[in-house]
Amino acid sequence: MEKSYFLSQSISLFLIIILSLIFVILGIYHCKKFQDINNYLTANRNVGLFSLTTSLVASALGAWILFGPVAAATWGGIGAVIGYALGTAFPMIFLIYLGHKIRKEFPKGSSLIEFMRSKFGNSLFKLILLMTIFYMFIFLCAEVTAVAILINYISGTKLWITALIVLLTTLTYTLYGGLRASIFTDNIQMIVIVLLLLISIFYITKFTGSEFSFEFIEKKNPHLLSSSYMPSYTAGLTFFIAVAATNLFHQGNWQRVYAAKDYKTLKKSLIIAFFIILPIVFFMGFIGMVSFSIDSTNRPDLGFFSLLLKEQTELLSLMVVILGLALTISTVDTLVNAISSLFVVDGKATFNFAKKTDYLKLSKYFIIFLSIIAFIISSKGFDILYLFLLADLFCCAFVLTVFFSFYNKTINEKTAYVSILIGLSTGFLIFPFPDFSKSLLVGVLLPTEVFGPFVAQSLLFLSFLTATFLPAVFLKIKKL
Repeated sequence: MEKSYFLSQSISLFLIIILSLIFVILGIYHCKKFQDINNYLTANRNVGLFSLTTSLVASALGAWILFGPVAAATWGGIGAVIGYALGTAFPMIFLIYLGHKIRKEFPKGSSLIEFMRSKFGNSLFKLILLMTIFYMFIFLCAEVTAVAILINYISGTKLWITALIVLLTTLTYTLYGGLRASIFTDNIQMIVIVLLLLISIFYITKFTGSEFSFEFIEKKNPHLLSSSYMPSYTAGLTFFIAVAATNLFHQGNWQRVYAAKDYKTLKKSLIIAFFIILPIVFFMGFIGMVSFSIDSTNRPDLGFFSLLLKEQTELLSLMVVILGLALTISTVDTLVNAISSLFVVDGKATFNFAKKTDYLKLSKYFIIFLSIIAFIISSKGFDILYLFLLADLFCCAFVLTVFFSFYNKTINEKTAYVSILIGLSTGFLIFPFPDFSKSLLVGVLLPTEVFGPFVAQSLLFLSFLTATFLPAVFLKIKKL
């Protein structure tokens, strides 16, 4: 029996192509008069409050918000929802202080990596650069995979078709216009995203009625709201640490720190972005708890769609496709330009090619190469959550050492290297295998029974905890 879909493939494909081409045309047209390296990297450092705010939010909120917080809430409860929301939003607050410092000490820069290169030697700088690109590449794969799966769920469109259209069109205008194009299209995409999310809230609350409440969750799944439910705490802390740490290494955020026309604009934009991101991610997590309480047999990551498309109306299906595309393209163009900018800015120090090398041109070839790999991965529909978590672990091992070095002048390259390696090695030892039942330390090197049930059930949490905070302990001991 052939599966029925919410939309026909022809309508879905028409919508994907038209919407993607609209952003291509707008992005290229807007950037015709901004064809220079300063606009490509930092939008000439004169972005105003509205554009900076919408770009920060649109870049932070990818298609993952339709899947990640919803699924996490079904097993991590209210703690996971709060942790996810705070982890996504809090980097905006951190960047108020870190952004002020880096703009003051390195006013002509365009990346965090440049600052690290001036602080440490080439060896550690290259390690940080590699980790940052790896994380953003995984993010790119995750976004394209998410929208391909979404369109497939709605209309049955093959994954590779959606992935190809999204990557080709986004690369076209982003590699042409750089950060200027990314920020301009983010403005439009953010208006679309907010409008469609508000409509979604209206329809979901209408369809679910009294079930859309804490009281209903308390009645059906009280453990999700219970203060004694331990996974709620461990999940909340895990998501807060992991998501906050990775976002601090997101080059797209640092480009926007430098793109603000002044620090006052940057500070206001970051505060507003925080208060927009926080309720959106929390709301998506809350939807996950409601969906799970209504029908626990639903796929956890499809909770948002199971509620919104309850009536199976074509109009709502069209809306979901537009929402998913706007969320994805706004994030993908940020990632494409962010990785390209790192290659332009740090390519010379990393590769030391001939003096006449055009690093901007080379960066575009590099991005196209990475996009081909991302296309292959997203076309297969792999569950890349595990790889995403691994990238998060990298960021956690680096985060305190790197940002402590902003304020502590005594941290040299050797000390920083050792502290990061301590975080990485201990984190890897505890980091769970794909089935989450054991790790190298727990279950392989030593029997699981040695550690007790809490450790065995909290491997992901403990791996992030040790990877993040053991480097800080080492730095403290070293100082003494």
